[in-house]
Amino acid sequence: MTAALSRRTLMALAATTAAMGCGHPVAARVGPDSFAPMVKRVLPSVVNIAVVETVAQGTDPLSMLPPEIRRQFRDRFLQRRREVHGSGSGFIIDPAGLIVTNTHVIGGADKIVVALHDGAELPAEVVGQDDLTDIALIRVKPAGALPSVTWGDSRNLEAGDWVVAAGNPFGLGGSISAGIVSARGRDLGSGPYDDFIQIDAPINPGNSGGPLFDTDGLVVGINAAIVSPTGSSVGIGFAIPSELAIRIVAELRQKGRIERGWLGVTMQDVRDHGVAIAEVARGGPAGRAGVRPGDVVSAVNGKPVEDARALLRAIAAIAPGQVAQLTLRRQGRDIELPVTVGRRPNSEG
Repeated sequence: MTAALSRRTLMALAATTAAMGCGHPVAARVGPDSFAPMVKRVLPSVVNIAVVETVAQGTDPLSMLPPEIRRQFRDRFLQRRREVHGSGSGFIIDPAGLIVTNTHVIGGADKIVVALHDGAELPAEVVGQDDLTDIALIRVKPAGALPSVTWGDSRNLEAGDWVVAAGNPFGLGGSISAGIVSARGRDLGSGPYDDFIQIDAPINPGNSGGPLFDTDGLVVGINAAIVSPTGSSVGIGFAIPSELAIRIVAELRQKGRIERGWLGVTMQDVRDHGVAIAEVARGGPAGRAGVRPGDVVSAVNGKPVEDARALLRAIAAIAPGQVAQLTLRRQGRDIELPVTVGRRPNSEG
């Protein structure tokens, strides 16, 4: 036997040994020898995003003075502004110049500049953004077609699968890092639609908005957040799954905003699965349809809902004005109740 074995040979031997030990064959899932071919193909579609936001310089220093004196000094003091600069990442989904990023990257920016892989810089405008999912769509106007990437299906990801994160960490420019999926369905408490992919591929400040690729070079997530006591990567990063992002981006592209379905109820989980209706808003969609406090919803349009978050997401995905068929239990009886879904008010988040 040679003194050194190749990595692929060692992986094959490990898989064979495991199969012999458990008494049945096991299919080995071997990672690529190199991500370089895939990276060369997709990295030109990853962009750097620089933003400038003008904000007020502190509090009003004249607030305690009489009105006539404030007027005299208003131009000198109250018009002082300062520019806040930030940076993040994004990726091109349309050769005509449509770019996906995070809402928190562009925020309330007065100016957005996109740096392409070849170094060219283009001004960008906001097509639409959604605070609740932290997804934004911006547009540049290039002289010719831009390289773009293709969405993949995050539902196919499993814990242990290889993924590659790309972006602009610390403003260094196009960079990639590799790791595995650590977990699925993470709730960070940032909003009602949290459903993050947890990864150990290092992402850092500036990576936000960049793509998360599978080994085929398909976008399966949008890098969005990290958990770290230092502010830098400690191997716990989070990406918005493409399953959610595809729908949000499509609606932003079409309408420039997100319209979510709304029932007008207060909900709480019940022990044996389902969602109890605690309160019904007077004049709301559920109230008009006959939903009552104490009803327990178990399914929407035939699909089971096991908790309040699942019910919230199921209704939010239904266009306002469409009918949702609720399966609910009332006083020991299962009934079907059609509800015309309303438009979720902004104040509802």
